[in-house]
Amino acid sequence: MTSKLTQARYPLTQGVNPWLVTISVMLPTFMEVLDTAIASVALPYIAGSLSSTNSEATWVLTSYLVANAVILPASNWFARRFGRKRFLLSCVIIFTVASFFCGAAPSLAVILLARILQGAGGGALQPLSQSILLESFPVEKRSMAMAAYGLGIVVAPVLGPTLGGWLTDTFSWRYAFYINIPVGILAVFLVARFVHDPPYIKNAKVGAFDNIGFGLLIVWTGCLQVVLDKGQEDDWFGAMWVRWAVVALVLALIGWVWRSWTNPRGLVDLHILKNRNFRTGCFLISLLGMCIYITITILPLYYQEVLGYTAFTAGLVVGPRGIGSFLGSPIIGILGSRIDNRKLLSLGFIGFGICALVFGTVNLEIGPYTLLIPIMLTGFALSFVFVPLATMSMATLSREEMGNATGLFNMLRNIGGSIGIAMATTALIRRAAQHQTDIGANLPASSAVLQQKTALMSSYIGHYLGRAQGRPGALGMVYDLMLQQAALMAYVDVFRWTALLAFFCAAAVWLFRKPPKHAAAPPGAH
Repeated sequence: MTSKLTQARYPLTQGVNPWLVTISVMLPTFMEVLDTAIASVALPYIAGSLSSTNSEATWVLTSYLVANAVILPASNWFARRFGRKRFLLSCVIIFTVASFFCGAAPSLAVILLARILQGAGGGALQPLSQSILLESFPVEKRSMAMAAYGLGIVVAPVLGPTLGGWLTDTFSWRYAFYINIPVGILAVFLVARFVHDPPYIKNAKVGAFDNIGFGLLIVWTGCLQVVLDKGQEDDWFGAMWVRWAVVALVLALIGWVWRSWTNPRGLVDLHILKNRNFRTGCFLISLLGMCIYITITILPLYYQEVLGYTAFTAGLVVGPRGIGSFLGSPIIGILGSRIDNRKLLSLGFIGFGICALVFGTVNLEIGPYTLLIPIMLTGFALSFVFVPLATMSMATLSREEMGNATGLFNMLRNIGGSIGIAMATTALIRRAAQHQTDIGANLPASSAVLQQKTALMSSYIGHYLGRAQGRPGALGMVYDLMLQQAALMAYVDVFRWTALLAFFCAAAVWLFRKPPKHAAAPPGAH
């Protein structure tokens, strides 16, 4: 009798409280997103430990992202073919086992293979978790579900560098991977206990695997990631291999789109892009990925490269963004079902843009607490962006379309983030060089101010190191100051461009059509 009452109370989750389902699926998702950022701090230590260069060590990140991006759109087919619960459990187990081999790797080749395996296991965790959450709550309460999901997605990349820096400094870089093992074991237990497949998944008839589509997907995502990761080092299109890689990327992408559009049993069903809200959401999630990852990557770098902070200290300084996300998620969960989500989205993007403009006012005199409020508000604003964006994008889709939609949706966010990081890194290098040239052009050797300052510095240095070292030392200090100022101006440029991108997104939000406030359950509900 109790079982029947529980089943009646929670029909969408087959008698399980939906918040238990939320905890079960968010734990592996949080672990996976955290891992995308936690290894970045440890790269120099990985390079030194495995006798490789810093450039070679970046493949530890690239290999993971490539495997992750490939699996994302294919996750729907695997979930329908093998069962969503079984596939989710398999992914968590693969991710956890691969994390052990990453930590125990004796060479660069082994850790790259382990990261590919880890990325393959982790790639499906986000879309699976998102589709399970969306189907576990009625339509009018989906904003609360997305608030819980958004909390993990937004907070994890913020905590990653801080936690990674602490583990690396205190223990070893290997513990940045070992930390996934106990979390993965707990996630396996919770998923096995509380997650169940809906009837349409159990009774699904799945066609043959689309080998051609999957192969084309591997080619274009792999070429994209390699070009983004290594393009700046070889002057982009100045290198022959970059031009050929881009040609392969374009041809494979066109072939994949054509295959996915014309093949009714393709790996990815691109016809879902006919839905205006989902199409708009895919466009905006790509731009959001750029905004998020540019800020998450660039701000800690500013503190480290320009102000000289350690990796751990820089992670602590940007950590309050997680506090803002934590505070904003429950608020957006409540407001999402009461206020037009387009208004919330615009407010979130505008708030993010204003914070980016504040970041664009940085100088060499700021302290660790100067940007505390805008950093916290950035996390708060992101809560008002991610949750309504996911809700609006999926609001007019049926439950059967959720798996395909979430895989494509998350893949575009990752790709947008990769493109954003590459663009920001390139802009920092080239704008710093341009500013250095401009500063040098306005600082001639005949300048009275320059001569006065160098004379004072030369006298000071010569007093301690000898007269012969005075003038070269003074000119070296002037040059270092010029480099520091040029780097500062480059960071200011990137922050301001990110603000413009956020303001553009705030306007593009109104391409969404407002769905019914309390729509009936989509076809196929269970």
